[in-house]
Amino acid sequence: MTQKINVNQLQDISLFTGLPAQMLEQLIPHCQLKQYATEAVLFFEGDDLPACLHVLMSGRLHITKIAPSGKETILRILPAGEIFAASALFGDGKAPATATAIEPATVLTLKRQALLAGFSQTPELALHLLGVFNQRLQQLHNRMHGLVSERAIVRLINYLEYMVSNIGCAPVTGGEQIKSQLTYYQIARSIGITYEECVRLFKQLRPVVTYRRGGIITIADCQQLRALKEMY
Repeated sequence: MTQKINVNQLQDISLFTGLPAQMLEQLIPHCQLKQYATEAVLFFEGDDLPACLHVLMSGRLHITKIAPSGKETILRILPAGEIFAASALFGDGKAPATATAIEPATVLTLKRQALLAGFSQTPELALHLLGVFNQRLQQLHNRMHGLVSERAIVRLINYLEYMVSNIGCAPVTGGEQIKSQLTYYQIARSIGITYEECVRLFKQLRPVVTYRRGGIITIADCQQLRALKEMY
């Protein structure tokens, strides 16, 4: 289902925060909001992408890639507010990975030509967007470095810390519960280990981290979790 966007919604996107309402009004005819149900595939790896900026307005996405061996790797769990599918703007227009909604999601698309026109009026917008993509490249570089150089348990702790930072926690008895269910399978595919090893590593993190059926994860103390990482 598609719908229109308004100025207030555009101003809520960090990329456009602070821009004049008059300029945002000019972008609105070139924007579109589309809603996706849980497990809906936005695009598959290799699909042709429309020449648009893509922003996840609400919900979460799995970004996954299939290796030549057939193994699926979860590259990222994308939270709301993130820009994605950069190749639709500056690359070859091919989806480098598959994007799947893991909960109801709303995606904003803005046509490239309208965005380029915005750059000519507000060069700061172009610099900000380049900064966003540079940060994304740095994150990917750090992730790849970690996959080949860090021990699996350190990668797991880094992953949990990332989720705490990006998804958040809710106070519960015994600590803080991550505000999203993260299954062993999802985590294993995200940090490059087997399902069985993921189960074993979570046992090593007790009682600082507890895992309950369905992917409910509680962290007793984030500082203790960080201290565990230093031990390895």
